[in-house]
Amino acid sequence: MNDSSSKLLAALFAEQRVFTVSEVTGQIKDTLESEFFALQVQGEVSNYKRHQSGHWYFTLKDSYSQLRAVFFRQWNRLMRFEPENGLEVRVRGRLSVYEPRGEYQILVETMEPLGVGALQLAFEQQVKKLAGQGLFDESRKRKLPLLARRIGIVTSPVGAALRDMLHILGRRNLGIDVVITPVRVQGTGAAREIADAIRLLNKHAKKRGNEIDVIIVGRGGGSIEDLWAFNEEQVAWAIYESGIPIVSAVGHETDYTIADFVADLRAPTPSAAAELVAAESGELISRIDDLQNALVRATSYYLLVRRSELRDLTGSRGFAETAGAVLSLSAKCRQLEKSATDALEENLRSAGSRLHDAKRRLEATDFRAVIAIKAARLEALDQRLDRASQRRLEHQRHRLAVVASKLDLLSPLSVLGRGYVLVKDEAGSLVPRAAMVKQGERLTLRFEDGEVGCRAN
Repeated sequence: MNDSSSKLLAALFAEQRVFTVSEVTGQIKDTLESEFFALQVQGEVSNYKRHQSGHWYFTLKDSYSQLRAVFFRQWNRLMRFEPENGLEVRVRGRLSVYEPRGEYQILVETMEPLGVGALQLAFEQQVKKLAGQGLFDESRKRKLPLLARRIGIVTSPVGAALRDMLHILGRRNLGIDVVITPVRVQGTGAAREIADAIRLLNKHAKKRGNEIDVIIVGRGGGSIEDLWAFNEEQVAWAIYESGIPIVSAVGHETDYTIADFVADLRAPTPSAAAELVAAESGELISRIDDLQNALVRATSYYLLVRRSELRDLTGSRGFAETAGAVLSLSAKCRQLEKSATDALEENLRSAGSRLHDAKRRLEATDFRAVIAIKAARLEALDQRLDRASQRRLEHQRHRLAVVASKLDLLSPLSVLGRGYVLVKDEAGSLVPRAAMVKQGERLTLRFEDGEVGCRAN
């Protein structure tokens, strides 16, 4: 406690003054914050809670005491790891008082785990988290294509790793196309660039003619800090979601990153990755020759075995009996074939003879006389039909005239011709009696040759 604080407290107590709770708490707050503004504390984390605001609340304790701690979001977001209950840590910060409760606490600004490095702890936590989400499952990992035609590479454009990979690819197989997506492989923003590059290659490969068989993601060696971009969660998810098989080639053989665990295959170095994905031309030719020779040997052996089996079969008693039966059936088939041929030839000769006789009879027949007789009969029938039609027509005309005369006698018009008329009212209905006519009503008189209008008086 400094001199001014001591003097102030002494003066206040000397006056025997009664203080409010807020005044006491405020005085304690000012004293603590002025005295303990750069404090380092070591202890075990307990009662850890991550608030939805992003702040971390926990308690630091040892065998005898405990101290409340708050790690605000603007400070803890810079941390690579997250504290766990039971973790021994060393924190740096300043003491403060939470006035609504009158409790003092340490406002943490930095935190380091004890016994293990912060990055190593963050790595272990990340591995545990992603393994629980299934990103490392062996069942989902794919085999690399035997003959890759186009390879995508995600790495730094200025690193030695890229030069080594291109040199090995060119040496092993000049027929392989390479698509390079340059990215930063360390520092702020490197992880996002790597993840975006993987997704870009997948999108590019979906277009016809742009197919990519495998992607190499990697860089040369470095410290765990240098390689940290390949431990980031966003890179792990980009590798996991890739539709193209991915080879992780990060650092040296002893370096392991989360990208190695998620990738379909881990290569110990970028150079080794190039060796794995590119089949050497000479090796392919040699392998084809070996396969061809093996095929010839297998075929020769197969034919040899089958010939031996055939000789054994032909020398067996059953084969001899079967051969005799086959020969007997063959002879019978030949006899039947000859009989069928003879019968067919006989039928052809008989049909030819009948056709010849019919032709001779046709040639001897005088069709003109037959046609003349048929024509005369047809003409006689035509004349008879014409006479019968005339008689039928005259008979029908006579019947029609008789019916017409009868209808004429029954027609009202014939009656009108004798001086009678038909009377119709305005609606066109017939008026049979005079009593049905009203005075002044308009009437129509129908004569034989027309109609005349009139009005009743």
